[in-house]
Amino acid sequence: MAYLVDVNYRSKARKPDDFDSFWADVKSQVERIDLAPEVVTNPLRSDDEVEVFQVFYNSLDNVRVAAWYCLPRGAHGPLPAILAVPGYQSDPPIPKEWARRGYAALGAAPRGKLRSNAQFNPGYPGLLTYGMVDRNVYSYRGFYVDAWRGVDFLLSRDEVDSGRIGVTGSSQGGGLTICTAAMRGEIKAAAAGAPYLTGFMDSIELTSTYPYQEINDYLRLHPSRRERVERTLNYFDCVNFADSITCPIIVNIGLQDNVCPPETGYALFRNIASEDKRLYAYDGQGHSAGRDEHDPIINAFFEKHLAQEGSNG
Repeated sequence: MAYLVDVNYRSKARKPDDFDSFWADVKSQVERIDLAPEVVTNPLRSDDEVEVFQVFYNSLDNVRVAAWYCLPRGAHGPLPAILAVPGYQSDPPIPKEWARRGYAALGAAPRGKLRSNAQFNPGYPGLLTYGMVDRNVYSYRGFYVDAWRGVDFLLSRDEVDSGRIGVTGSSQGGGLTICTAAMRGEIKAAAAGAPYLTGFMDSIELTSTYPYQEINDYLRLHPSRRERVERTLNYFDCVNFADSITCPIIVNIGLQDNVCPPETGYALFRNIASEDKRLYAYDGQGHSAGRDEHDPIINAFFEKHLAQEGSNG
């Protein structure tokens, strides 16, 4: 029997009254920290078409964050740019394919990821539940900002056209795409796949798989903390970021995804404020969310909204 998805599913996530002021304060804190970008050529990973660099920059709490930066060889700009944000367990890939298409491409590695884990390393599992009872120490407070700070790096580059920056990722990268597009007005187009970090408290009931089951494991050990956990997670739920997204955006989900339940994808999509939005729901697809079919759609989407100088979406 096929799994039936409730496309009208209503998330339990509730946006706190001080959601916007909380994040405005976090942004104010990081804006006072010098980005101090460092760019180091990486000949081993470069090739005839793409020049690859290791990048480091400062983020919230003065954590030093790593990234990969790729440029079409010989290009001087102004170039459109892509911020590529990573999944939960996988290490951020080097975004060379975006550079081959003519973009300046930054692959961010937020705190805890390989090359960014010297100062903060809760591990996997661990990241999802670290500090989960306090919004001011919860792991994703810094993790989200580390991704957003990648926009600041791109804005610091002479070869990047500041009016043509996009963001994309899948799973955790899909969630990071949502919150980055919400919090950084410089983002002109976004493509989010199988968005994780969406409907946290819904997902722990809709699926029995990890990483969301880390929350259930935690609550079994600490049942008295449930209310505090729910209160904290509401500040980080992408459902609550979505109404701040105004740029063109596409979202893809798999209707048989048992990692990021498709119901939460529908709930998220309804909340997105942009008038230029489209949801692609792939039947017969799990957490890949129709990647093979959808990748050309993502490429065409960014071609339309970013690739041409003077693009206005």
